[in-house]
Amino acid sequence: MVKPRFELDPLGEKEAFHSRLGVWFERDGQSHPWRDTTDPWAILVSEIMLQQTTVAAVRAGKRFERFLAQFPTIQVIAEAPEEDLLKAWEGLGYYNRVRNLQKTAIAVLATWGGQFPRRADDLQSLPGVGPYTAGAIASFAFDVPAPIVDGNVARVFARLFDDESEVDSTEGRKQLWQWAHQLLDHEKPRVYNSALMETGQVFCRPRNPDCLSCPIASFCRTSHPEDLPRKKAKRKVEAVNEHALVAVRQGKILLAQEEGSRRKGFYRLPLRSKEEVADLELLGTSKYAITRYSVTLALYRASFLPLESGKDGEDWYPLSELNDLPMPSPVRRALESVL
Repeated sequence: MVKPRFELDPLGEKEAFHSRLGVWFERDGQSHPWRDTTDPWAILVSEIMLQQTTVAAVRAGKRFERFLAQFPTIQVIAEAPEEDLLKAWEGLGYYNRVRNLQKTAIAVLATWGGQFPRRADDLQSLPGVGPYTAGAIASFAFDVPAPIVDGNVARVFARLFDDESEVDSTEGRKQLWQWAHQLLDHEKPRVYNSALMETGQVFCRPRNPDCLSCPIASFCRTSHPEDLPRKKAKRKVEAVNEHALVAVRQGKILLAQEEGSRRKGFYRLPLRSKEEVADLELLGTSKYAITRYSVTLALYRASFLPLESGKDGEDWYPLSELNDLPMPSPVRRALESVL
């Protein structure tokens, strides 16, 4: 791959570095609904939503707009039942994120009189708000200088400085935040932080980086961008098999409520052991991934179960209410395929 030659040190030529990013972004920066607002609540929602979800997925389903239409203010979400929150977040995964959004709203109302603090240090005192999210709210909502480091910024910095450190190690993260502080634009923090992140998305991609078009290519030291950043070895993916019952009787379906903190409050199909379903009709299988697990979900017909049956935590629910109950997307898709 042909790459422009390194000519300028970003730390020694910060004004030029800021200018190259700013000129490009103000001319060609992408338009997103969360960029068209300075409402800190809307910006917090977008940042939390995009932490584990791609921009394309959020845009395609208008998930950001739909969520804000249902919870337009911190007052509304602070008073909302958890089941409504989980249903609104269905399909986005990592459901503690939406629980933290509600906790943050309650904290802003209780501690800050309903007004989001402007400083990144104060923002970090809110539930679920770490250094990156605090910097994003401070800079994007209030145009206050605050450093940010997300996956895109980490990749840009690793290549800019030709750094071989593991970016997800303690020392690696410390170095990234040091560069973020050193390179911060105190004149136009909103534009600079937006441009830095988008450079990682548009040009400094994980694969096939577009170095020839990158506005800051002349500041970049590395000669092997596709080999950076370095990360710690991934944990091995573990295969898991789940056996679920599809029991439908008299317009009702047997469901169980999820346990544990991750999916608490959600509904799922009742699970049984392999031995318990050995003689049942297999309706179909599907696969999904969650954290470090690869799950094969098998569905079995169990319409013979009487309505008074069901283990602890299981109950019968009208099929007409199925769409209103929060349910993990892989389970809902599998169920819809056989109903």
